[in-house]
Amino acid sequence: MTFLLSRSFLSLTLKPSRSSISMANLTTNAKARLRGVVFDMDGTLTVPVIDFAAMYRTVLGEDEYKRIKAESPTGIDILHYIESWSPDKQQKAYEIIADYEQQGIDKLQIMPGVVELCGFLDSKKIKRGLITRNVKKAIDIFHQRFEVLFSPALGREFRPYKPNPDPLLHICSAWDIQPNEVMMVGDSLKDDIACGKGAGAFTCLLDETGRYGPDDFSVSGLHPDFKVDSLSKIQNILETNFDLIP
Repeated sequence: MTFLLSRSFLSLTLKPSRSSISMANLTTNAKARLRGVVFDMDGTLTVPVIDFAAMYRTVLGEDEYKRIKAESPTGIDILHYIESWSPDKQQKAYEIIADYEQQGIDKLQIMPGVVELCGFLDSKKIKRGLITRNVKKAIDIFHQRFEVLFSPALGREFRPYKPNPDPLLHICSAWDIQPNEVMMVGDSLKDDIACGKGAGAFTCLLDETGRYGPDDFSVSGLHPDFKVDSLSKIQNILETNFDLIP
């Protein structure tokens, strides 16, 4: 199922300082130019296998996990939360996170539709990049194992990481492309969509299981421009709504 979220198109205008265009233009005959697509990795380019809830419980403890989850309905930003901890406590937390991430690497599977979508982007000479809160090692293994390359590809070693828009702005700068000529695709409202919105890019939320609904968008204040339940739906979105001009 694919949704065009008209609320965003009616209300959101990209930042004037970046050659702004109204996203409402997509509902007219004039199509916006799209020159690049940036993807999240875990849960977007790869099948979700990391048990994030278990990771958070192990890092935080059950009581603290429940408290933070109740205060953060859109999700827990574990990396941001542990930044205020002492160095020793941080180190232990990062070791736990690294262990869960290694389990994810051991079970790494490419998401259905990735190869086909990348082939389509290549045929149109549309650039593709990657931003993840995982580590560079995981990116390298993904590239080596599946031979589908993204460049630039930024891990959490790039600071500040998502949801800060700086990684996406960095990629736009490296490409010499305006943010309003780029789409951010990911499965996290609080990380990927927030990053894209903050940069002034178009956004597409991958929601395979129907995890997100209108209440989530209202509570977070984040309204993705598109929502799909499969990567295979994105090609049609791109062809229908954009001029794909490299």
